[in-house]
Amino acid sequence: MQNPVLTLVYQLDGKRLSSHRLENDHYKIDFSFTDGAIKATLTPKKAILLKSFKVRFEHEFLTGDVFFGNGYQAWTTSREYRETDRMKDMIPLAATRPLKELAGISSDWRFVKFPENPGEFFSHTYTYIRNGDDLLFLGSLSEATGFTVIFADYNRGAITVCKDVDGAYAAAAYDLLDAVILRGGYDEVFDAYFKAMGLQKPRIDHMSGYTSWYNYFQKIDENIILRDLNALDRVKDSVSIFQVDDGYETYVGDWLDQNSDKFPHGMKYIADKVHEKGYMAGIWLAPFSLQRASRTYKEHPDWVIKGPDGKPLLGCVGWGGAYTMDIYHPEARAYIKHFFDVVLNHWGYDMVKLDFLYSQCMYPRAGKSRGQIMREAMAFLRECCGDKLILGCGVHHGASFGYIDACRISCDVDLKYGGKFYNRLHVNNEIPSAQNAITNAIFRRHLDGRAFCNDPDVFFLRYSNLDFTMDQKLLLAGINHICGNVLFVSDNAEEYTDNDIRVVKDAFAKTEIKVLSACYVTGEDVELRLLKDDSEVTLAFNMTTGASNIREIMGW
Repeated sequence: MQNPVLTLVYQLDGKRLSSHRLENDHYKIDFSFTDGAIKATLTPKKAILLKSFKVRFEHEFLTGDVFFGNGYQAWTTSREYRETDRMKDMIPLAATRPLKELAGISSDWRFVKFPENPGEFFSHTYTYIRNGDDLLFLGSLSEATGFTVIFADYNRGAITVCKDVDGAYAAAAYDLLDAVILRGGYDEVFDAYFKAMGLQKPRIDHMSGYTSWYNYFQKIDENIILRDLNALDRVKDSVSIFQVDDGYETYVGDWLDQNSDKFPHGMKYIADKVHEKGYMAGIWLAPFSLQRASRTYKEHPDWVIKGPDGKPLLGCVGWGGAYTMDIYHPEARAYIKHFFDVVLNHWGYDMVKLDFLYSQCMYPRAGKSRGQIMREAMAFLRECCGDKLILGCGVHHGASFGYIDACRISCDVDLKYGGKFYNRLHVNNEIPSAQNAITNAIFRRHLDGRAFCNDPDVFFLRYSNLDFTMDQKLLLAGINHICGNVLFVSDNAEEYTDNDIRVVKDAFAKTEIKVLSACYVTGEDVELRLLKDDSEVTLAFNMTTGASNIREIMGW
């Protein structure tokens, strides 16, 4: 990386301006670039509205260099790319408005221009260029001021570090960029990166148990939950948590309006029953979301984020659509604090899974960039939850560092291994898919134990309401075991055979297998070099079919 060229785009007195200079009549930028760091601090001479900032470097890519593209949020595809690869964008039909607004509702299209050609890639917050076992690593230390997006262009020999500062009102000194450059082996650079961030080690390093979502979705009730709770007795010694997912509330956003028809004894009763088994009790919330049909939205339409036209902004297409409560609205903020207090301190839940968090920062507002908003939203959630455990989901990882205990690192899996028809159409990079979940679990394994406890989503072993071969079920279970430490099933364990019980116990155990390296060897074939029982072995599998040697590796 050499010969940096800076570009600042900003707005002043209603005019959009662009400059490559370090200083002019409107601002001064203190910029430094060394072998180990890049820093840029803006000092405005007049208050200005920021739009974007980037630094472009010349870079000589070597034969065999692969680029790691970290996805926008927890669900987004994250993997290594070779020079000849092409990143997948939305299909053309989905990339035209208004379909783009819906298809890309959870994605980064609003502020990232997607590469069009092979050899052009991008990554959020951090990236590495790997050649063999040697990595050149570049990572942001300043996501609190705006999201960092790093572009690589093999064709033109360039790396560009962009800062999404759109909407930030700068009246005082502002950190445009603060990034580290590291060189070394895989674990070496990630250890150094998180040490430079000053993050404390996550409070938990392992959880295993049950979540209700992937068998019943919202069609849960007290009988189902208690039946599945009791069915776990066969693996009781391997279970630490039991989580109730979506479906207990009347409408999303009306969290304290318990559905008495489905849960006649209430949700505290469920938490008490879970505790009687000796497990932690977990519960799902989408804390910023208000379903359009919810009582809370109907009574408080002024609480939600609105666009320039004054209309509520859709934050999620699920449940017939949901709007997003504005954390800067005092009454909405007080309401969020209240329902967390009830759920955690009165009902007695030990962990909350917090979903669809990206919706808080879809657009800049209040003189703040998307990254500022997301970071402040995560700080607010931690304030609401106190010392209780938080499992993040649908959230920008960089903004969550230091605030949560565990986090999803993948999209949702699907009940069909190959996914639904729109997976093959590739509507966006967040669509549920077992293959995408497996990819993310492998290539985001570095976050586990450093940023938080990795949740690669569930695996299955049941025989009903599922379209997986046994090989596919075992591959997903094995990858989750090797690359994650939040290990959930979503099955009625009454269906398990004796061999399934053994597999669950093995998969739920904290892994003693170390991943030495992982890579795509062809378009669909993946290899992981593993250290198991002091011996090096190779896990090889086909992403499309799920065929693998996981039985041999795990002894299943």
